[in-house]
Amino acid sequence: MADGLPSGLLEACVVVGLSNDKLKELCQSLLQEDGSPPPRLDPEVIQVCAPEFVPKDSVTEPAVGNSSRTLLRHSFIKKKTDRPVINTGNPEDEITEDVSVPKDLDLVALPHLCFPGGLQVSREQKVEKFHFLVFTDVFGNQSHGVVLQYYKPIQEGILHQNGHRSSYKSPQLYTAYAICVISKHPYYNTLKDCLSSLLGQIRICQMTDMEEQVKEFSAKLALIPVPPPGQLHVMFTLRPLTIVLPSKKDQNHPVIDLDLHLPFLCFKSRELLQIIASILTEQRMVLFSSDLSKLTLIAECFMLYIRPLRWQHPLVPVLSQQMLDFVMAPTAFLMGCHISHYEEVAMEADDLILINIDEGTVSCSRGHCVDVPDTPKAATQSFKSRRKGLQLHYDLEVVHQSICGDLNEFRMQRRAWQHRLNLEIQNITLELIVNMFRDVSDYLSYEHRVFNTDEFLKTREPEDQPFYKKVLETHIFHSFLTERLNGKMDTFIRMEGSIRKDDQNRWRRPSKEKDLTKHLSTSVANLDNEKSPSVLRQMSPTKIIPGMPLNTPARPVQIFQLPDFPPLFTYPNVRHYFGDLIHQLNKAISASPPDDSSLLARYFYLRGLINMLSCKRLDALSDFQNLYKTDIEIFPGELVKILVDSLQVEERVQAQRRPELKRLICQVKNGETSEHMESDHHVKKFKLPKANMELEEFVKCTQESGIVRDVATTKRLFEALTVGGQKQIDPEMFRVFYTIWQETEAVAHEVLLPAEVLEHLENNECVYKLSSSVKTSYGVGKIAMTQKRLFLLTTGRPGYVAITKFRDIEEVKISTAPFLLLRIPSLKIKNSLRKEIFEANLKSESELWNLMIKEMWAGRMMADNHKDPQYMLQALTNVLLMDTVVRCLQTQKAVHAASKLAYFEKLRQEVPMIIPRPTAETLKHKINPSQNMMKPLSVNVLLYTPGQLSFCDSGVDRNPKLWCALSCGKVVVFDAVSWSLMQNCIHLGDSRLNCMMGLDQEQVWIGSQDSVIYIINAQSMLCHKQLTEHHGEVTDFALEKLSPENRLSQAQVYSCSADGTVIVWDVPSLKVKMQFHLSCDRLQSIQVYKDALWCGARDCVMKLRPNGALLRKISLPDNMKTTASAFSRVTLLMERQQIWTSFTHSAELIIWDSTDLIKPPKRVTLPNCSEVTCMIRVKKQVWVGCSGSGLSKVVGKIFVLDSESLEVEKELEAHEDIVQTLFSAEDRYILSGSAKLDGKIAIWRVD
Repeated sequence: MADGLPSGLLEACVVVGLSNDKLKELCQSLLQEDGSPPPRLDPEVIQVCAPEFVPKDSVTEPAVGNSSRTLLRHSFIKKKTDRPVINTGNPEDEITEDVSVPKDLDLVALPHLCFPGGLQVSREQKVEKFHFLVFTDVFGNQSHGVVLQYYKPIQEGILHQNGHRSSYKSPQLYTAYAICVISKHPYYNTLKDCLSSLLGQIRICQMTDMEEQVKEFSAKLALIPVPPPGQLHVMFTLRPLTIVLPSKKDQNHPVIDLDLHLPFLCFKSRELLQIIASILTEQRMVLFSSDLSKLTLIAECFMLYIRPLRWQHPLVPVLSQQMLDFVMAPTAFLMGCHISHYEEVAMEADDLILINIDEGTVSCSRGHCVDVPDTPKAATQSFKSRRKGLQLHYDLEVVHQSICGDLNEFRMQRRAWQHRLNLEIQNITLELIVNMFRDVSDYLSYEHRVFNTDEFLKTREPEDQPFYKKVLETHIFHSFLTERLNGKMDTFIRMEGSIRKDDQNRWRRPSKEKDLTKHLSTSVANLDNEKSPSVLRQMSPTKIIPGMPLNTPARPVQIFQLPDFPPLFTYPNVRHYFGDLIHQLNKAISASPPDDSSLLARYFYLRGLINMLSCKRLDALSDFQNLYKTDIEIFPGELVKILVDSLQVEERVQAQRRPELKRLICQVKNGETSEHMESDHHVKKFKLPKANMELEEFVKCTQESGIVRDVATTKRLFEALTVGGQKQIDPEMFRVFYTIWQETEAVAHEVLLPAEVLEHLENNECVYKLSSSVKTSYGVGKIAMTQKRLFLLTTGRPGYVAITKFRDIEEVKISTAPFLLLRIPSLKIKNSLRKEIFEANLKSESELWNLMIKEMWAGRMMADNHKDPQYMLQALTNVLLMDTVVRCLQTQKAVHAASKLAYFEKLRQEVPMIIPRPTAETLKHKINPSQNMMKPLSVNVLLYTPGQLSFCDSGVDRNPKLWCALSCGKVVVFDAVSWSLMQNCIHLGDSRLNCMMGLDQEQVWIGSQDSVIYIINAQSMLCHKQLTEHHGEVTDFALEKLSPENRLSQAQVYSCSADGTVIVWDVPSLKVKMQFHLSCDRLQSIQVYKDALWCGARDCVMKLRPNGALLRKISLPDNMKTTASAFSRVTLLMERQQIWTSFTHSAELIIWDSTDLIKPPKRVTLPNCSEVTCMIRVKKQVWVGCSGSGLSKVVGKIFVLDSESLEVEKELEAHEDIVQTLFSAEDRYILSGSAKLDGKIAIWRVD
């Protein structure tokens, strides 16, 4: 294997003990003593084995191209007379020969870690022992070691000098040796099994043979490839054991190859949570045990318990006696040592958390209590409850089963049980972490990378505050926030989403703990639930799953058996071994079902590694290229760069002749410039400003604080706070405003309504504003405002008296009411459903309540007219900002300043809110895909995927989904039953997304301007596959099912790109079945009808055979040529023999007769239209999206035409910007998306 290429399971194998010279000296001294115990000695390195194990000069590698390269090189195996010299600092004593020792291997410290208590010669044979090590370099990279300590009798010849045998028979002495196997991966159980298989051999071998045994053992481990993350494990045989090498669950998880229940056996729940709290608050901790093997395993278990949070400080689970002063370090750490050092460590160091594994206790050093706060109460109770359900004892699990006579079969059964238990413990500990930090993302400003600490702490329970105050200051939490801001998708996000969805399904109304901003955002989907239920609810009978179960069934694991290791480690034998391995991988790939792309990806990955080790570099590149089509997540980018750089001249020439390799190499080279851009790791805490702010700084500060995200609203707030003064806001004013805004939230939290009142309110409805107690025409009480209504909360025994819903208001005005000899300001509200007028003597509050009620009324009218609940949300935000502004300014002009925020009331006064009847009757609902972004983004493409018609018990969400492709490669996903946002943002590059296509409920294909086809798993909503065969902008897809049963396994997809390329894909395998090129100006659409393809380009429309042969062609009409127009859209209505075409910069539609293209086409000119932008056929209608003409106030329009009469049936006022895309949802509803000035999606009913 060449330098820089990946190693296998083994990084190094080191033998530690005493040299022959030291043994002679020791034994002679022992013979002269009177039976006192042998002294403890300093061990030294005897042998180091590291890849590679085939001598360079023993073979010549067959040339690849013009190159000749050695596959494996000679390892460092010392002869008995050439023991490695430990570096003592004296240059004369240092190793001078060329040895192959890993550069990060510390040969000075390692012997003491193999014998933490020192090495001792014994007069009796002792039992072998294992313990485990963790090594960390200066960059934080870890290696892991498993140490086997065993005893061998000292050879008799060593006991005598000058070769003379004494007549006195000396007692038998035994010396200790340690074999430490080091790997980059934490394969503790696997490496222990490997050493156990070696132990049987070294017990019976002579010392002269031990070195060769260790060398052969190391060479075998070096040939074992580490499987990529996923469902494929590797199995190999080291007789008498058959050993399984597990893979990581995914890229975000470490390998789990240890028994996660060990801490549960050692500690009670209280102590477990104390240790977890100590880790999360970054304490100085020391583990103690009489059994060194427990130290590392227990420490590693706790590291896994806190995932996805990660320990950022020193981790040294085993300290040797020489390293005990490490516990004096001032920074946080987690270390461990033998229990015999407990008293010494406890008395010498301050502020340590002492964890006694043997006794299951947690205490503090010197008797001083370290302030470690308790974990949050709710999370603690849930953890304790879940722990009770664990079955931690294997014997109880199998007590009813027969005894297994086969050792390997017994081990497999035990391993399967341990795997299930590990999954349960992972779920329980993940749930603990999620319960602690589940709503952290609600307090993050993603755009400015700010975490609002104060707001987060304010919503914690008082008894939990000490815990969070400490955790929020840690490096662990900072790293966790960084991953959230960088959009990392991990198990935390998935479980948090599952629990959040479950909560929403059970939610009656916002709980006291939720902050006001969160109330506003989470209640959007149901603001109008009694008026606008899901328009798709009746058409797709789906089961709403309350949430993903914690014990989600994992995908079945596949085992790949490695061939037997070569009997002799010569170059030809190793080459033959690699050949057998590739042959077995070829068979596994052939036997794998083509639709199981995930498993195929793992086989391709392994074959790529082996091909690379065999110096078959082009074959290795081809295997890694296949990962684009099977699972891009495991693509080894760094490895492929090394591989590309190692290509020889002739290999590069051959690669240029293979299009897929040529593209891969180009991608690697192009990626080198962008990869130097490191991920953003900074996270700021929100801080109040210290200087005057102009508009730009004010917008940023307001967004960071979490008050308002929308830029337009923030600008209106700036105008309100600077009325009559300089256009600057000083720090004191912002501080007062921010404080009052927080108080407004607190007031909302404190409104606790009795059950009699709650009965009158709807789900998700809560009180946001209360007046002071006033006299009204309905009695004395406080006027309460929710997002839907006004009601009177009567004094005395609180009761409910309805005033009005906002949609029922007919008039609001300020009046005066007589009070003794005076007249005081009052507010009158006229309800369209009642004769009597409600009047409240609000006095000085009248003007503000008048302003707020009118804004809510106007917002309600806008929401009803446009079927868009976002208007109501915005109105509520405006009202709360008005209230805060008035309380902040406290001047006579305060209400006038607040009126700057009355956006919808201003619109109501300026523009009559008259929606044309066809629009009002056809429009069902509007949603905002940019609701979590600072400004609206263009909706470029829409896709509706139907739900599962039968109920599903797998815990997988099968509701219909709406996929929205926005600007800059972003995709958001809505649940098409509740219209709630399921996936905030999937990033697919930075280019425009042009087309989408759904394949059943399994995949979504997305074509991009960057020439890549991205394939998203419809359930996980992750992009694991990419098709990169196109060289131009991908513009459209067409699906052709080849069987009457419409099976996806018997289907093919046509994709086209702007450069005229059409590629035919086999759906299960994602292989290119056929490819052809069309001569045209920008190929932009493709459709399949019967046995023909219809392709639309800017200059023509073509009918083709499936193989690309041209049948017919429609050229651009002459009158369009003179206006420099081009074809823009093509829609087929073959039942009526019609081909509908539209043109750029034209409001004209031309309809061709598909049976006679020479026949003059029919023409339709759309009124009040400047250009047709999109077109779709639904039943017997054609819906046409366009931009309004200069005479029209509405920019985005939709015309509905009858396909027979060609007459306009409806003219719909759709959006405030151009209609960019149309999509049909099962021919019952049409979805329209608009450009960024509007950025919304409208849902229309089809007649």
